[in-house]
Amino acid sequence: MRSFRERSPFAIGVAGTVAFLVLTLAVLNHEALPVIGGATGYRAEFTDAAGLRPDDEVRVAGIKVGEVTDVELAGDHVVVSFRIEDADDTWIGDHTTAEIRIKTLLGRKFLALRPTGDAEQDPDLAIPLDRTVTPFDVTAALEGLAGTVGAIDTEQLAEAFRTMSETFEGSPAHVRTALDGLTALSRTVASRDTELAELLAGTRRVTEILAGSSDDLDRLIGDGNLLLTELNNRRDAIHALLVGTRNLAEQLSGLVADNQERIGPALEQLDVVTGILVRHTENIDRSLRLAGPYFRVLNNSAGNGRWVDSYLCGLVEDNRDPCVAPRVPR
Repeated sequence: MRSFRERSPFAIGVAGTVAFLVLTLAVLNHEALPVIGGATGYRAEFTDAAGLRPDDEVRVAGIKVGEVTDVELAGDHVVVSFRIEDADDTWIGDHTTAEIRIKTLLGRKFLALRPTGDAEQDPDLAIPLDRTVTPFDVTAALEGLAGTVGAIDTEQLAEAFRTMSETFEGSPAHVRTALDGLTALSRTVASRDTELAELLAGTRRVTEILAGSSDDLDRLIGDGNLLLTELNNRRDAIHALLVGTRNLAEQLSGLVADNQERIGPALEQLDVVTGILVRHTENIDRSLRLAGPYFRVLNNSAGNGRWVDSYLCGLVEDNRDPCVAPRVPR
């Protein structure tokens, strides 16, 4: 037997790639595996599919418990295969009924189960037709109506009404009135034949566009539902924020009201002090100008170690007012 190093790297690479792909598929579809998967497959017979497609939801009491895996034609009826994800928690009885229901207004469907019975449903036996219900599809009915109305010969229909009116011309007044009304109705329908055909054709195109965009609209509605859910979850926090803001405003109003007697006199005194400062602005400026040289000289006198330097100001006539350094002639 050859060692691992003696084997072809290409063959080892191909075998490893195939094993990796098989393992990946097994992980992605672990629920459908017969040994380790927890899903159980069932079948149900319906008179027609009613728009049900693979990957549509399977629900019990409104809760998703699985999904449709296949829809196939079997003679004069349709067999729907579906899978229950957790068969241990979802019991399917031998008298369980199945119904195809409308999920959205855009034509999406789901399979609704109503588990009943004394024993478990045999996965090898399909739920028969007498225990399944198919909904009435309004979209399909409208499409059929458009085709049926388009195939009507309106001229022939109007001629038939006119012939009937002439035949019953000698009938009593109320019969003739009814027939005259039918004749007028037929003429109106005949005169509006083109407009009715365009209206029905437009309705059919709108239906097709909505059906093609059902996934996008479902996603939009789902995102809106998430937004509303998040706002609902944050409702208490938003309410607490608004209540706290209102309480803060009330406390500030109370604080101002309680200190009105003190704030008023304090502002009046502050106004008096401000007036005094304004009136003595020139004196304050002159004091600051005089204080500058004084503090500069004081700082210099103490800057020579143990000695203190000083000089007398005002001995010279040019240096009397103000007491600044003598001017140096240019």
